[in-house]
Amino acid sequence: MNAITLTIPRLSAKGFIELCKANQDLQLELTATGEVIIMPPTFSWTGKQNSGLNAQLWNWNDKTGLGIVFDSSAGFTLPNSAIRSPDASWVSNERWEALSESQQKEEFSPVSPDFVVELRSSSDSLKKLREKMQEYIDNGVRLGWLIDSTTKQVEIYRPGQDVEVFESPATVSGEDVLPGFVLDLNKVW
Repeated sequence: MNAITLTIPRLSAKGFIELCKANQDLQLELTATGEVIIMPPTFSWTGKQNSGLNAQLWNWNDKTGLGIVFDSSAGFTLPNSAIRSPDASWVSNERWEALSESQQKEEFSPVSPDFVVELRSSSDSLKKLREKMQEYIDNGVRLGWLIDSTTKQVEIYRPGQDVEVFESPATVSGEDVLPGFVLDLNKVW
């Protein structure tokens, strides 16, 4: 169950929105080069892991009120024109409130999340996920985690720094991007 990539010449952002509306049962992303990626549903186990991750992020945000949490169904328009859907993401209140109401509610919001997580499932290409993580960082994401539950490895992405890799960590910190947030990976593995 690998993702399928289609190349649709001259597909605009509006055209992609129309494509998504006409195919609401599909999980789609648009690359900066105009390729449409059709992603299969995750396996049940990956969905369980992602729920544990999102619940912890949501609970932290509910206590702090510092931003908005998004699940894997939310798409964002990055500065390079790609439309991406991280498995979990967070945008600070300041950056979210700078968007117009239509940008918040009726579009793939034109904002790079401050924080993103990609959770690797058994059908995901590690190479493609690493490229996607770098794309996030290159487009303004301040902190990103690539979590591979099969190998129990976490890769931490930050602007202007080398990727940091942790083997079987019990927790990872949201650092100064998500102050006080610590993800308990025992609830994700």
